Amino acid sequence: MDIATIVQILESTLRLATPLLFACLAGLFSERAGIVDIGLEGKLLIAAFFSAAIAYVSGSAWLGLLAGVAASVIFSLIHGVASITFRGNQLISGVAINFLASGMTVVIAQSWFHQGGRTPALTGDARFERLTLPFAEALRDVPLIGHVYSQILSGNSILVYIGLLCVPLSWWVLYRSRFGLRLRAVGENPAAVDTAGISVVRLRFWAIIIAGVLCGIGGAYLSTSLAAGFVREMSAGRGYIALAALIFAKWRPWQGLGAVLLFGALEAIANRWPNLDLGIITLPNQFMTALPYILTVVILAGFVGKAIPPRAGGEPYVKER
Repeated sequence: MDIATIVQILESTLRLATPLLFACLAGLFSERAGIVDIGLEGKLLIAAFFSAAIAYVSGSAWLGLLAGVAASVIFSLIHGVASITFRGNQLISGVAINFLASGMTVVIAQSWFHQGGRTPALTGDARFERLTLPFAEALRDVPLIGHVYSQILSGNSILVYIGLLCVPLSWWVLYRSRFGLRLRAVGENPAAVDTAGISVVRLRFWAIIIAGVLCGIGGAYLSTSLAAGFVREMSAGRGYIALAALIFAKWRPWQGLGAVLLFGALEAIANRWPNLDLGIITLPNQFMTALPYILTVVILAGFVGKAIPPRAGGEPYVKER
């Protein structure tokens, strides 16, 4: 491979990892509070649809983003009511959300647009444009640094940069703020938090709302930036891959960034595999396409070392009388 091909793969890696990053951070907040969130996939999907639909109708990608975030938060609240208020099984609730989103998006899209469960193509202001970072052109010919800054970091949607900024912000919130300390305590020992006079229910609802916002941005990125509209099942398992990345990262934000970049790189390589010249390596294109999903199964099966989740994860909290 030449330098140009490597740069193209790295550029694609960043773009393809962005929706995974938002979903991974969403799961981080949710699971750190003790709420297992299998519904990441459904929230990405419902946000992608409403973002594309409202962006097409209004002609504004920003209004589409707000619509996607709102839809994702509503689905998060449904999950919260089922698993926190009524103390239902969190896994079943998350799976139900995925099924609901899968069916709703197709039915509503067909009812509104009559295009077989998809939205019309987005153009102009209905899509997020790529931004050129300052001094990108001036640094283009600088070895290594110029390639990274001008050709990989520059020229992406604003949502890519928001996603990257969310990583240090999430780290600060979880590990340097009082809210984050309480949130992590709820996921480890909710009874102790309750004894201290802090509402476990309120903190868990705040966690899933934050997760809903992040999934909403990730879904909006899928349909208004990475693609030019919504197609059925366009989340394509990214919610499950993000969950695997979260486990791989052992529920930490910076490690989560590295994990989603790994999955993004695998997808970027798979997209270009037929055109890559790697000498003696001749793997089937179908295998490379399936590789991110194979790695997901491997991680979830526990073959990457012992990953210890928050101790209260998946357990409804019953207040002692």
